[in-house]
This record gives sequence, C-alpha cells and structure tokens, in this order.
Amino acid sequence: MRNVIAVVLGGGRGTRLFPLTKYRSKPAVPLGGKYRLIDIPLSNCINSGIHRAFVLTQFLSVSLHRHIRQTYRFDHFSGGHVEILAAQQTMDSETDWYQGTADAVRKNIRYLQQPDVDYVLILSGDQLYRMDFREMVRCHQQSQADVSISAKPVHCREASSLGIMRINDVGRVEGFLEKPQSDDEIRTFRMDPEWIQQQGIDAQGRECIASMGIYLFNRDVLVDVLMKTDYQDFGREVFPASVRSKKVQVHLFDGYWEDIGTVRSFYEANLELAKHSPAFDLFHPEYPIYTRPRFLPPTLLSGAHVSNSLVADGCQIGDGTVIHNSVIGLRTIIGANVMIRDSVLMGADVYDHDNRVSQTRGGTVPLGVGSGSVITGAIIDKNCRIGRQCHIGTEDTSDRHNASEQCIYVDDIPVVVKEAVVPDGWGS
Repeated sequence: MRNVIAVVLGGGRGTRLFPLTKYRSKPAVPLGGKYRLIDIPLSNCINSGIHRAFVLTQFLSVSLHRHIRQTYRFDHFSGGHVEILAAQQTMDSETDWYQGTADAVRKNIRYLQQPDVDYVLILSGDQLYRMDFREMVRCHQQSQADVSISAKPVHCREASSLGIMRINDVGRVEGFLEKPQSDDEIRTFRMDPEWIQQQGIDAQGRECIASMGIYLFNRDVLVDVLMKTDYQDFGREVFPASVRSKKVQVHLFDGYWEDIGTVRSFYEANLELAKHSPAFDLFHPEYPIYTRPRFLPPTLLSGAHVSNSLVADGCQIGDGTVIHNSVIGLRTIIGANVMIRDSVLMGADVYDHDNRVSQTRGGTVPLGVGSGSVITGAIIDKNCRIGRQCHIGTEDTSDRHNASEQCIYVDDIPVVVKEAVVPDGWGS
C-alpha cells in the first residue's frame, strides 16, 4: 500500500452540526468519550497499511491541527505521515478559500504528484465506519478501473437523502443520481436484489445502491479530471462526470456506516456505541481506533451505579449518582446523587486545580456536573459547568422556556454549548 495516498476532506462549515461546530471544525468534534471524528478515517488508513495521508482543513481548524499533531507521529523508518493542508493563498491563485471538495484537492494537487503515488483515496472526515481499504484497492486493480467508489445497499425509502447508482452485471457504474425526490426517479435506479445476493451480501429487501462518498482514483486520472475542469465538488460534479467518461467500478460494503452530519445523527451514533452489542465495536482487537494518549488516571466511581454506558479516563463520579445509556467524556467530574440518562457528556480539557480557576472561569460553578442535577436526553459539550440541582432534558416541554445562549435545542435535543456556565437550580 506504499503507492496509495489518502486525502481526508476536513473543510466545510458544519452548519448542520451547530452548535457543536461553533468553536471547532466537523472532524474535530469529540466522539465516544475520548476520540474525535477525524480518528475514524485515519485509523482505517493505518489499519489498512496506508501510512501517508493529507487532511485538508479550512474552518475553525486550530483544535483539529493540535489533535493531529499530537496523535499521528510515525517513526523515521516507515516513511509515514499525516500532514495538514490548510487553505492558503498562493502565487497561482488569489482565492485562498476552498470552493468545494474537488477545488480543495485541486489547490493541493502538487502533493499528489509524487513519483511513487499510483492511487489517491478520497475520504470524508465526518463518517463513522470501519473498512479495510486493502480490499477496495485489490478490487480496483482486478477490474482495471479508473475510479472505484464504495457503496452500500439501502432500502428505497432511504434513497431520497443519498446519492444512488445504477450498476451493470460486472459492477461498473452506469448512472448516478443525487438525492432522488420522486418514486419514478428511484424506480429507474432500482437494482435486482438477486444481483446484490450474488455479490455475497444479504439484500434483505434493499434495492438501491448508495454512495458512501469514498473514492479511489488512479492518480493520473484524478489529476487529469481536476486540471482540465473547474469542478468544485466530488459528489455533485467529479464523480458523475467520471461515470460518463471513465470506467467507474463499485466496491460494495455492508458494514456499519453513519454520516455524522447532524446533531441528531451525532447523538444517536454516540448512544449506539454505549450498547451492549453495538453495531460499531470500539473493542475490535484487529482494527483499533487510534487517538491521542493523554496519560490520565483511571476513572473513580464512589458508590455510583453505571449501566449501558461508556466512561472515559480521568472521571470522578460521586456517591449515589446513576448513569444509564450515556457516554461520559474525559475528565468529567460528577457530584453526588446526579441522574444522567440517554445523554452525551464530552468532558473537559483540564481540571479545576483550585478555587481560583473555578472563580475565574465560571464564578462559583466548578467544572462538571453539580450534586443533585438531572440530565436527560441531552448533549453537554466540553468544559461546561453545570451547577447543583439543575434540570436539563427533554422530558418536560417547559424546559424549552429555559433555553438560552447556554442551552440550545437542535433536532429536539438540548445542547449545552462549549464552556457554558449553568447556574445552580437552572431548569428546576
């Protein structure tokens, strides 16, 4: 896999994930208590033997840069690297901002024109899945394709929010339609379930093949397409044009895959990780998810009851506290007799070392969750200070009247924004 280089698209404003993207880019959003979204595609690359990757960034990328710099360091002998390519003004172009995913790659095309690069793998920085890209490369080579795309079978009712494809008997893509809105459009792209079965996948009534937004290009084909056109987006322009003029092969995938594009999908994906047998298994011994080592102490549980939950390192959970079906992030401090249910707490970047830190940053409210508070069906972003006897959740519609700049309802989910201070008794 030394002749494969990965490009992870980490730009985008992430407006649908707001307020989680108020102070950070989408790939930097915390996931599963201790990871960030960017760890997923980069871990897939490492586990697949791809040790050279570029991450293209643009918006609010400081925390993403810091995380990548502190996490992905390769030894001198492997030749591996994960490098950040931020939007920048050059002598060739006075337009410094990326105008789309394809434009972002075009403006960094010289990094892909190294003599030892034969294939370029284009990945998204905000998807949750586990894939061995070696199999995709093998299928790409065997079919002698110019471009390969990963795709998964879906039910027709799901097609309206995805890009769907028409595939011939040998797996070549013959048509592509982005987010079809009518039954007639979907009908023309339906596949025979028997063909899906022949690919070794249980169709289970699924008749559409949806793009996962994962592309493998022959390097020269990609350079040619980008340099001879002004296409700005891979999904809307580059890929449909390639279907018409190049040999595009489908690579079917039937594992767990989730696009973390909205607050609702982020919330549900995190809670799915906390299940007893999650669809995406963080404990897979052969394909681990890598992240920054923080050297934190073990979590301390003082008479708390925790069930169906993920609890990250460095937490302190008080006596009588009940946590169910939730994700508790790094360094979370939780007082006594707290109830947390169906919630995602992202934790903190630091500890309150003494009262002076607490008073400077949050008045008399320390980092974490104060005693007697109740949090239900909510997302608590990083470095939040939740006072004592607070109620944050979806059980009572009157909670919405308590919404403020500190707590925003998105997709019917209360989100306490990063570094918010919620005073004692809030919502009671």
